[in-house]
Amino acid sequence: MSADKSTSWSYAEDLPAEDDVLLRARERSFELGVKPISPGVGAVLTVLAAASKAQTVVEVGSGAGVSGVCLLRGLGPQAVLTTIDVDVEHLKAAREAFLESGSPANRTRTISGRAADVLPRLTDSAYDLVFIDADKPNFPRYVEQAIRLLKSGGTLVINDALDKDRVSNPAARDSTTVVLRQVGKSIRDDDRLASAMLPTGDGLLVAVKK
Repeated sequence: MSADKSTSWSYAEDLPAEDDVLLRARERSFELGVKPISPGVGAVLTVLAAASKAQTVVEVGSGAGVSGVCLLRGLGPQAVLTTIDVDVEHLKAAREAFLESGSPANRTRTISGRAADVLPRLTDSAYDLVFIDADKPNFPRYVEQAIRLLKSGGTLVINDALDKDRVSNPAARDSTTVVLRQVGKSIRDDDRLASAMLPTGDGLLVAVKK
């Protein structure tokens, strides 16, 4: 990356202004050892949620509430966010963040459990947006479930899709990088989807179900 590109990326990442609710959510995430989404990713999530006019959203991996608050801020007053996380403490932190954000309790649903077990129980073609930010070895399984869950015109968003710039390096062959590289190619080649890779954060892969 050129110096100018690096500076522009940093500028874009730092441009969103986060309020006390998000800053406290970040503090809780750090205390729990959770890596939250970047401010740039948070801003994109808010915009995507608003632009898509999503009413039903699934979040795989709570991020201790940071990403959920960003999604909720883009959603309409009747929209519902379902957050799945295997760690009850992470979900507790997410619920605290949602409460502090002023979101009514009936707009959020938190489910404790492995996403691989929970996602198959959700209804086909019932969701407008699915955000995946969880254990990367299971991304292929989550992506296939997400495509099943999405309505036509629904949006799939995958965080950390560039794996700290390793995905673009053919010499990087560790297991996580290989999985993410395969996920990117499979989504690109999937006739059911139209997709784009955004350099925001550590890579944000966005796709729309046709």
